[in-house]
Amino acid sequence: MTIQYAPKGTCSRAFQIEVEEGTIQSVQVIGGCDGNLKGLSSLLKGMKVEEAIQRMEGIRCGGKPTSCPDQLAQALKTAL
Repeated sequence: MTIQYAPKGTCSRAFQIEVEEGTIQSVQVIGGCDGNLKGLSSLLKGMKVEEAIQRMEGIRCGGKPTSCPDQLAQALKTAL
């Protein structure tokens, strides 16, 4: 399954997430903090969707009510 997601309230503009049998295969992010998001994408590869959601949901960026990790969690919820 391929998830295309437009995050809200973050610097990143788009996510493309590949999920197979409940496991994240790849994450690509357009925009945002390049190095941090490449690192996050690498860490998520091979992780179960449920675990990734649990770890990232609710993370905030500075004074914003959301963050790229939180928005990734919201995107991953569509795979459940």
